[in-house]
Amino acid sequence: MILQKLKDWFGRKEAVFHEEWIALLKKNLPLYARLPEELRLRLHERISQFIATVRFEGCGGLELTEDMILTVAAQACLLVIHREGRPYPRLQAVYLYPSTFHSKQKRVDALGIVTEGEVFRLGESWGRGTVVLAWDSVAHGARDIADGENVTFHEFAHQLDHEDGPTDGAPALPGRSAYRSWSRVFHENYAEFQHELEEGRATVLDSYGATSPAEFFAVATETFFEKPRQLFRKRPDMYEELRKYYGLDPREWFEEP
Repeated sequence: MILQKLKDWFGRKEAVFHEEWIALLKKNLPLYARLPEELRLRLHERISQFIATVRFEGCGGLELTEDMILTVAAQACLLVIHREGRPYPRLQAVYLYPSTFHSKQKRVDALGIVTEGEVFRLGESWGRGTVVLAWDSVAHGARDIADGENVTFHEFAHQLDHEDGPTDGAPALPGRSAYRSWSRVFHENYAEFQHELEEGRATVLDSYGATSPAEFFAVATETFFEKPRQLFRKRPDMYEELRKYYGLDPREWFEEP
């Protein structure tokens, strides 16, 4: 009922973004309050398009609220704030669980033996247009804007990665030169990051980013939006690739520590 009400409203040609929703975003997502006015207005447009075109479903007994829908939509849309049209053209549905959920995972060992087991998840992103999130993790990630951990940014970075085919740590880019630059910079930083972890050195990126190039991009996205100044100091070339891709410079939203 709540979702349909929002869909009906945002589906209108001249839908107004209510003050109560602005207050809700300021409360749930402190990063929103730091955006300049022109970016906030643009974000409202993206949120409207997102909610009008994406299906939300509560799972595990979770009853959806405006808070949940708007908090997820705002964070997802910040990643594509400069995109025209549908924010995520291939995205069909967002499923929200109250907290950590179970997911079946198949593994193939070196001998080709396949095993299947259950794993605990905070979020998942599927190439066929689905994102699954744990609401308590979404809410915590939205409130704490300086810990470099945000499951919504992470999973929607994966959605961007899916858009050009393989989930390989490189989203759709404007041309060959952009791909060459991205590939070189991310390959070098990924290798250096893995070496730092092997030596037990402190890193600005979460260690989960060493799992694969796809996870490295998703973790880098979390860090870019929540620890921009630290990421710029540590990995300026990678920061610049992300700045060009997202069309944003989050350093402007954070005071110099």
